[in-house]
Amino acid sequence: MLIVIVGLIVGLLIGLILPYTYNTVYSLYISVIILASLDSVFGGLNANLQKKFDPKIFISGFIGNTVIAVILTLFGERVGVPMYYATIVVFGSRIFNNFAEIRRILIKK
Repeated sequence: MLIVIVGLIVGLLIGLILPYTYNTVYSLYISVIILASLDSVFGGLNANLQKKFDPKIFISGFIGNTVIAVILTLFGERVGVPMYYATIVVFGSRIFNNFAEIRRILIKK
């Protein structure tokens, strides 16, 4: 758990020290990537609290969720259908479900 906190602090410091701007064309992709990443992070925290955390599953889920979210968004843009809504609904609901489980586990402790 200490590694997670240290990693979060280091990431925040890097983000504050080295500000990066990107073209607004990629805003939709960045937001979907962030949502997919948050889903993986909350899933990892939930698995860690349940003593079921496996780094291989976490990394593969992190990368897999991100790739699927970007592919759906790209495909939707190509055919003119806002497919990114599917990623928003699915990953958003999973984040809230994981948060609810984390909250229950922490309250019971």
